[in-house]
Amino acid sequence: MITSTYDERVTASLPEIRDRISNAAERSGRSPEEITVVAVTKAHPIEAVQAALAHGLFELGENRTEELEWKRATAVAGPVRWHMIGHVQSRKAPRLVGMADLVHSIDSVRLAQRLSNAALAEGKVVPILVQVNTSGEESKAGFQGPGVKDEVSRVLALPGLEVRGLMTMAPFTDDEALLRRTFEGVRILHEELLEVVEGYSGNHLSMGMTNDFEIAIEEGSTMIRIGTALFGKRMAHD
Repeated sequence: MITSTYDERVTASLPEIRDRISNAAERSGRSPEEITVVAVTKAHPIEAVQAALAHGLFELGENRTEELEWKRATAVAGPVRWHMIGHVQSRKAPRLVGMADLVHSIDSVRLAQRLSNAALAEGKVVPILVQVNTSGEESKAGFQGPGVKDEVSRVLALPGLEVRGLMTMAPFTDDEALLRRTFEGVRILHEELLEVVEGYSGNHLSMGMTNDFEIAIEEGSTMIRIGTALFGKRMAHD
């Protein structure tokens, strides 16, 4: 049974979000079908998951390992893909093997190594995105600086991982120029990696959230992470 509040929220919000995606894609000469919407259900109850699925949103994002595990076990069966979009503590990385369909937030070689070891131990391959920091904001995690290509190469060399592209967290700001520079920097890095780093063949750029996803799409995003615009403000954790 879907809580009417969440069903009503998604019924009201999704058409507008899809229109905004379509318009942003058109402005950048792209098709809206190129953009994957990850519905961020983090800190929302299972009713948000049910509402998302009822509206055809099968790509779901969580930022806490325990919450992802619980919701994956609780949600109705279906063609759901679970995205781990939050910071991953190295000691919890093994729990994501076979649990997350895509890990967006590989922000260090150490974390990648831990996940690689766990994947090998279970005989599985974990799809990942490499998190980069192109804004220079100190509070944001991710590879950055002149050595970023070498570090991505080190991650690529690890067995048990499949690098699908890049992810970034932009500053929370209304400064459109800064947002564009941040997203453009990821796209440029992605293009450079395709040219100079052997084995890099990623095709996803996960960038853009509720406050900036249209700018992200215009700058090349293929995957946006939308929570508040879909479901309203999140509940606080106990």
